[in-house]
Amino acid sequence: MVEVNVHDESITLDEPMLVEGFPGIGLAGKIVTDHLLDEGEFVHYASVHCETLQQISVYHTGDRTVRAPLRMYADPDGSLLILSSDIPVKLDKSGSFVECLTAWFDRNEVFPIFLSGRPRQSKQQEAVADPQVFGVASGSGLDRLDDLDLSTPDENGAISGPTGALLLRCAELDLDAVGLVVESSVQFPDPMAARFLIEKGVDPLIDRETDTETLIQHAEDIREQREALAASMSQADQESSSQAQPLGMFQ
Repeated sequence: MVEVNVHDESITLDEPMLVEGFPGIGLAGKIVTDHLLDEGEFVHYASVHCETLQQISVYHTGDRTVRAPLRMYADPDGSLLILSSDIPVKLDKSGSFVECLTAWFDRNEVFPIFLSGRPRQSKQQEAVADPQVFGVASGSGLDRLDDLDLSTPDENGAISGPTGALLLRCAELDLDAVGLVVESSVQFPDPMAARFLIEKGVDPLIDRETDTETLIQHAEDIREQREALAASMSQADQESSSQAQPLGMFQ
């Protein structure tokens, strides 16, 4: 069973956009959502409960409050939501997790932005080249992407994990959604990939300007803080790791 439990009834959602940050390759999406929360003013709006999630309680630095590992945050005017997860999200075979969230998106007129990394081709490329960001979409998300300076996919591919499943369900229901994919490190948390996701895709879509300099200034700290989660994601199966891969990986 999956439930979205709202904690702050004072927030009225106003056709919000939602930025999703499930852990995946390079933790790019996770770093993006953490950074957006650090840079903006958000309240803990809701918790997402699912039987397949690891049953743990989460606490944060300087705060005694116990929280669920999968949470939604909202800005005060209800126009932007952040979906943050502190653990890998394993899909249940019944599909209830995906059905619940997409139904909730539909009822609340939420426009989700899904984030995923794909492996860089080589360590040399990782060292010298800026990560490429491209977008895919469903519904009116296709029109939104046409207005951005983003690449189209340069090969056939697939997005796995909860991000891929949610994006697929949005497409099946013709819901508005965008998926942003960035080249990312396979082995380590990748703040540079997160920075490019924000600057090239997330900020233009949510019509905001997020300071990303601190992502680079504190890159080593971010890597150290996220290394344990990155290690667990490198061992995760495709059901719990959100990542884009060439279709050749599945053939």
